[in-house]
Amino acid sequence: MKEKFLATAIGSFPHDEAKKAVDIIIETMPEAPVWPQLPKIGLTEQMEIQYSESMPRAVIDSEKGRMYFDTSGDYSEELAAFYESYMNAAEGDGDLSPFAVSPNYSRGIYELEARLSTGGRKYPYVKVHTTGPCSFSLTVVDEQKRAIYYNEEFRDVVVKALSMKCRWQIKTFAPFAEKIICFIDEPILSAFGSSTYISVKRDDVVSLIREMVDAIHTEGGIAGVHCCGNTEWPILIEAGVDILNLDAYLYGDTIALYPEAVKKFIERNGIIAWGIVPTSVSIRKESAASLEKRFDELVANLSKKSGIASDVLHERAIITPSCGTGSMNVDDAERVFHTLHELSSTLKKR
Repeated sequence: MKEKFLATAIGSFPHDEAKKAVDIIIETMPEAPVWPQLPKIGLTEQMEIQYSESMPRAVIDSEKGRMYFDTSGDYSEELAAFYESYMNAAEGDGDLSPFAVSPNYSRGIYELEARLSTGGRKYPYVKVHTTGPCSFSLTVVDEQKRAIYYNEEFRDVVVKALSMKCRWQIKTFAPFAEKIICFIDEPILSAFGSSTYISVKRDDVVSLIREMVDAIHTEGGIAGVHCCGNTEWPILIEAGVDILNLDAYLYGDTIALYPEAVKKFIERNGIIAWGIVPTSVSIRKESAASLEKRFDELVANLSKKSGIASDVLHERAIITPSCGTGSMNVDDAERVFHTLHELSSTLKKR
């Protein structure tokens, strides 16, 4: 990364207008703007449904406010058509348009694209994002209410569709930035290893995320993974990600539980995105100064446990909110972003 202590954000915002969300993004994240996911606008902006276009047999039930996959009957023709589109997109400079996220599913993508196209500048970074294959397939069910993760055919469809959506986003925003950061959002991995997901195999998680990471790299992007809880961080490192993004406000010490893996990650130019700005009512009691102190304590702890020099960790650091702000009220969320900007600016001056 060219910019240490770069400020960017997780995708979900509480605003009910894309313009208002992009205004605050451009103001507070001027080096790495992100397109805003806007769940308060409606069902199609929810974190799984937003990426469901192009997936065969995906059904949106507006009355119940959910989506599911209808796996009943013969779906061979639909799968064949999907894989034909996938192969056409995956090869070289393929046709990614079948995997576009349309304006009906994301006002934020198109508002940010329009704003950047008239800005007259090229940003150091633009950040895009896609729900991860584990969180998507363990949350969305089939018609029998069984997680689609456990249907290997449709699990493969999910990871391939999401991978192409990453590539489409990178290609869309490439004209406006020197580099595109693409986050794979995997909140469900905070429950990995629990009794709820005891049948989810580690190797499968690594393989699914690696497929998306490889797609991001194919398009020239920087691949990050966001998990807003405690997880087994070496899984994500093994998947080949470039950026680890954690909720450092609540779980910042957990990354120091894996000193050897983290050291190898940093040695291969890995980056830690410290989600140090809380996305809860705790933001009302915090300031850039208090969060700077908390950040320094976490870096010192990781340095002590791993043997990585603090200045190296600083060089490989991004600053983010702890999670998305979609469930917050707008005033608190905007306080998050202003505090993020102030903290990033303060750290850069040291």
